[in-house]
Amino acid sequence: MWAPVLLSLLCCLGAPSGARILGRCTVARLLQERGLAYFESKFNPSAVYEDVQEGVTGFGLFQIRDRERCEPGGNLCHVACSALLNLNPKDTIKCAKKIVRGKYGLGAWPSWSLHCRFSDTLVRWLDGCKL
Repeated sequence: MWAPVLLSLLCCLGAPSGARILGRCTVARLLQERGLAYFESKFNPSAVYEDVQEGVTGFGLFQIRDRERCEPGGNLCHVACSALLNLNPKDTIKCAKKIVRGKYGLGAWPSWSLHCRFSDTLVRWLDGCKL
């Protein structure tokens, strides 16, 4: 009697929630800057992180901040912040490229300056990937 109920409950708990983490090699094929995507979102294109101290929220694979770069902020990228939370990273990559062409380059991301700037471990991100 309890078996069907328990089985139904386990199936519901085991069902994916719709969120998907992109694989390292998938990201490597799409991008040149793999380390940044790892340190910002752990390759999660639907990641949202609110930094209460700074008063900003980061969106997507690169945690693009809402204050200057996406709508409803300054909207440098001419895109809604919610559009950066997509498994298809086209808008996110386009926005990141605009940011990189700006005054601070990749330094606009503190995690790049901290973890990637002087690192020569690109091999680690590409190991086992067929590019």
